[in-house]
Amino acid sequence: MDAHALILDAIDRGDFRPGDRLVESELADRFGMSRTPVREALQRLETQSVLVRDGRSLIVATLGHDQMAELYAVRTELEALAARLAARHAAEEEIRVLRRMAEEDAALLGDPTALVRANRRFHGQIHLASHNRYLVQQLGMVHRSMALMATTSLAAEGRGDAALAEHRAIVEAIARRDGEAAAQALREHLSRAFETRLREEARRL
Repeated sequence: MDAHALILDAIDRGDFRPGDRLVESELADRFGMSRTPVREALQRLETQSVLVRDGRSLIVATLGHDQMAELYAVRTELEALAARLAARHAAEEEIRVLRRMAEEDAALLGDPTALVRANRRFHGQIHLASHNRYLVQQLGMVHRSMALMATTSLAAEGRGDAALAEHRAIVEAIARRDGEAAAQALREHLSRAFETRLREEARRL
């Protein structure tokens, strides 16, 4: 991977959290590369609003309440479209993979970090099953921004079980080739995730 992908991956894994300062020389040492590609990657991430300026330093951006709401609104519509298209275009093999993911991820309950990764893979598989490269690109941008949220809704008590049940409902709608039901199941899934995140945020006030 190049420096840009490596930094994004580190943010996605939670190695760098919102508010963390990223230092060019430290990143070059971490990734075993020269400072030039790291500098270019940092500049690119700043233009993508993944990083923001704090004086002369670059830090990982933090999403405010309104930004989070805006992001969920966009994500919900794009993901619903992906589910609708997946119901229409997904190969039977892709549906079997989705079904297996929804079943096997239950073994990860109790491990929010692993569940987050599994959740990302599940949604990514739906994106690919839409067979629309432009939609996949846009959803990639949205999910990069999702990594800027300081917490995961999947860590909330009971949310993991509910989320996996919602995943199964999405898969079954796709398997029935019912695009509207798949889109609606996806919308409800993200609505509940957003509601959970808002409740967790309110508890910290």
